[in-house]
Amino acid sequence: MEYIALKNMTFHAFHGVMEQERKVGNIFRVDLRLYIDMHKAIQTDKLEDTLNYACVFDLVKAEMAIPSNLLEHVSGRIISKLKNNFPQLKRVKIRLAKTHPPLGGEVEEVAVIIDN
Repeated sequence: MEYIALKNMTFHAFHGVMEQERKVGNIFRVDLRLYIDMHKAIQTDKLEDTLNYACVFDLVKAEMAIPSNLLEHVSGRIISKLKNNFPQLKRVKIRLAKTHPPLGGEVEEVAVIIDN
């Protein structure tokens, strides 16, 4: 099945359960796979027959701006918004990563992956 990928969208946001994370924030990276039927767009070459990548990015950016405790919650909100705004989506796969999480040791990132 074909999909559109948006990879390594980067945001400074304030997600986390620790007070410091909510004050200082962190860098988060979002990867999306948006599964749609592309056959019509392949034929027509018209934007309305596919997904507008800029609109997808803006939606993700808006959801990333809303602080949450859990990456799972943010990911679920993003999936819900995408499916509500783009009914042609058949499936969404998201990877949401927090860089350098405060775990008391060196960890490059933690990530949540949801395939829905």
